[in-house]
Amino acid sequence: MPQYADSLTDANRAFLTDLFPGDGCVFETEQLNAFSTDASRERSMPWAVVRPECREQVAELLQWADAERMPVYPRARATGQVGNTVPSLHGVTVSLLRMNRIIDIDGRDFAAEVEPGVITSDFQAACAEKGLFYPPDPASVKISTMGGNISTCAGGLRAVKYGVTRDWVLGIEAALPGGKVLTMGGRSQKDVVGLDLKRLFVGANGKLGLITRATVKLIPLPEASSSILVGFADLAASMDGVTAVFGAGLLPCACEFMDATTIKALRLLGDIPLAPEAQAALLFKFDGTAEGVAAEVRRLKEALVPLAVSMEAGEGEAEEAVWAARREISPGSYRLRPNKLSEDLAVPRGRVPEMVDIAHKAGADAGLPVLCYGHLGDGNIHANIMHDAQRPGELEAAHRVKEQLFRAAVKLGGTISGEHGTGLTKASFVPEQLGADQLHYMDAVRRIFDPNEIMNPGKGW
Repeated sequence: MPQYADSLTDANRAFLTDLFPGDGCVFETEQLNAFSTDASRERSMPWAVVRPECREQVAELLQWADAERMPVYPRARATGQVGNTVPSLHGVTVSLLRMNRIIDIDGRDFAAEVEPGVITSDFQAACAEKGLFYPPDPASVKISTMGGNISTCAGGLRAVKYGVTRDWVLGIEAALPGGKVLTMGGRSQKDVVGLDLKRLFVGANGKLGLITRATVKLIPLPEASSSILVGFADLAASMDGVTAVFGAGLLPCACEFMDATTIKALRLLGDIPLAPEAQAALLFKFDGTAEGVAAEVRRLKEALVPLAVSMEAGEGEAEEAVWAARREISPGSYRLRPNKLSEDLAVPRGRVPEMVDIAHKAGADAGLPVLCYGHLGDGNIHANIMHDAQRPGELEAAHRVKEQLFRAAVKLGGTISGEHGTGLTKASFVPEQLGADQLHYMDAVRRIFDPNEIMNPGKGW
């Protein structure tokens, strides 16, 4: 275990106050408290919070932090579910929200350059004004940042067609411990010279350095889109439906599924556009030219008519009504129990039904409802283990179910996290998935960038 600073000295405070004047530096407990947690609700207090506004401040901070052996915790909007931004060893939290400029959107290069604090949906809207499209769309797209999405390699609904964040990053500028600023990649759409270091930073969860600028790839904005919610009698029929859709040569930009427990929770909120007998559902989205989208929807309906019990389609603004059910899953889940463990397993697409069956059985054995839904197109299952933490034994039972699901996912050739990362809540399971050899080489690579391991220490990969 590396040796870290055990407190913030008066000299440390003076340095930070000088580098980050005014409200650029925070020491008061009441203000620090807001930076002590994220969406996981794990909590630990930082000793200080700083708000850099430029690359030079970030580089000078990391030069100082490396010399002082000061833990550094990158943070943006803290939408993560696993405690990745929580300052578990205290130290200094670095809020990157003031580095929020869209530097360039270029329709000739089909590329854009942004600072890490730019809100992703704001960037997408700016691109759309120029007829351009940045496809990654995590569920937190309206509040999460480009830097946070890159650090976690965010996925999202459109991943089945467009891939995840790493597929859209062309270049990264990052400040490293010690103060060096490293530029990796650029605006070229192709580059095979040397090792692709920028890909190490995508999904590194702030363990290698602080991203100060990113260049991302764009494509033309699709002119039309359409969505369709399809109900099935059971989960097996819905899986047959997916096979039929892909067998018809269709590639939707989104392909979501919901199990019977999820649909039950949604119905407790009110009416949803599914037949009463539907016990499973698929939600598809297509985009492209108007003619192409219309043809794809027709072909999808033809493929699913023999299997479905209901279909509800929407185009343009009418799509919102179709997607309302998907957005209501999280609030609906709390109608079943007041607390949940929210996991994001991923398995090979053909093993999804098996993984869902395992989740349901584990929940039933523990007397707890488990909702399974998510990105069927890439095998990413959101398993919500519902429980009442005030009832004796239920929280412990929920954690036992979580462990069963993690080990089952790995056994099926999958992973304990498809998009949330591991942070604090999954850290103890990382060695079971990766093994000693992989961890050895990953740690060796990390120490090249961060020899004293000051960047986001105390977390799982």
